Amino acid sequence: MASSSSAAHGNSVIGLTGLAQLIEVLKHRGFQVIGPVVRDGSIVYEPLEGIEDLPSGWTLEAEPATCRLKKRSDGALFGYVVGQRGLKYFLHPPQLKLYSAERENGEFRILFEQDPAPRYAFIGPRACELAAMARQDRVLLEDRYPDMHYDARRRGAFVVAVQCTVSAATCFCASLGTGPRAQSGFDLALTESVDDGQPHFLVEVGSEEGASVLAEIETSEASAEQMRKAVEAVDAAGSKQSRCLKTTGLKEALYDGFEDPHWDDVAARCLSCGNCTMVCPTCFCVTVEDTSDVTNKRAERWRKWDSCFTQSFSYIHGGSVRLTPKSRYRQWLTHKLAAWSDQFDSLGCVGCGRCITWCPAGIDITEEAAALQQSSRVSIGQA
Repeated sequence: MASSSSAAHGNSVIGLTGLAQLIEVLKHRGFQVIGPVVRDGSIVYEPLEGIEDLPSGWTLEAEPATCRLKKRSDGALFGYVVGQRGLKYFLHPPQLKLYSAERENGEFRILFEQDPAPRYAFIGPRACELAAMARQDRVLLEDRYPDMHYDARRRGAFVVAVQCTVSAATCFCASLGTGPRAQSGFDLALTESVDDGQPHFLVEVGSEEGASVLAEIETSEASAEQMRKAVEAVDAAGSKQSRCLKTTGLKEALYDGFEDPHWDDVAARCLSCGNCTMVCPTCFCVTVEDTSDVTNKRAERWRKWDSCFTQSFSYIHGGSVRLTPKSRYRQWLTHKLAAWSDQFDSLGCVGCGRCITWCPAGIDITEEAAALQQSSRVSIGQA
């Protein structure tokens, strides 16, 4: 797992040959290499065999309630914004078998899973995704009861980050300081440039293991001009972001605005589908389900993602605590942007914009937060 300390600017450059070698070196070291591929009209993380699987010349155009796969005018491999599937899909998977039980001679025998956790090498994560991974580390590793399943996947992971040189209309990481430049949390980081149709990558080293992997790859020394262009490209991506989440007074506005009428306005639009929680890279809620076969000789216990937008999520003896879309959206937003800070010393949002893009109603977390902050200021002014 990469060090949390900041990495120095890289001084090496690799081309397509070097990137192909990187994938092979990681596979040779026993990693399952995960990276971006074009699939079902989007770009998602899936296992990679080689650079031919990468989304050469493709991008994603993301807007509220809209995400389109589009062709770029060049052959960039990483010229896109984040898709709906983040690293959480692999490190904190949507479903996980905890154990099974078999009936034998009238008694049940518990069978725990014996397969070792996969060793993942991720190619392509952006700064916001590394920030989200750090948030999940805080929740699932550093709290009172560590998640051993997450721990097994996370601690063996190798991360090849990619610095963002494009931003979507839904991105707002710059306002939260979580992007577009990844400062830490990676073993290697790449900044892509395309000259005469050929991609090449400035490489930054973030860990000793990253330096060890890079030593097995053909590199050349980066020029001052290449380093300057890489920095400018990432800075330009940040400057193009139009959305902003203002955090000053946000927690107080959410806590004080429990009965604010604006929640009714959101509820009139919210479908309670849970899309925002499924694509959010920091949401971690799960439920446990037990199943059995028709012979009643085998049973299994599975852990699955859950969402605070479902009525059953808050079910206790006597019924659900949050019966309305208003109460469920209020719970999600208040936890994400207020209570999370009290619990885990940071926001539960990293500005990736996925919840805006994949909400079928186009509900914008930055607009809702701003409306509640404004309502709080008006209320205070009238008091």
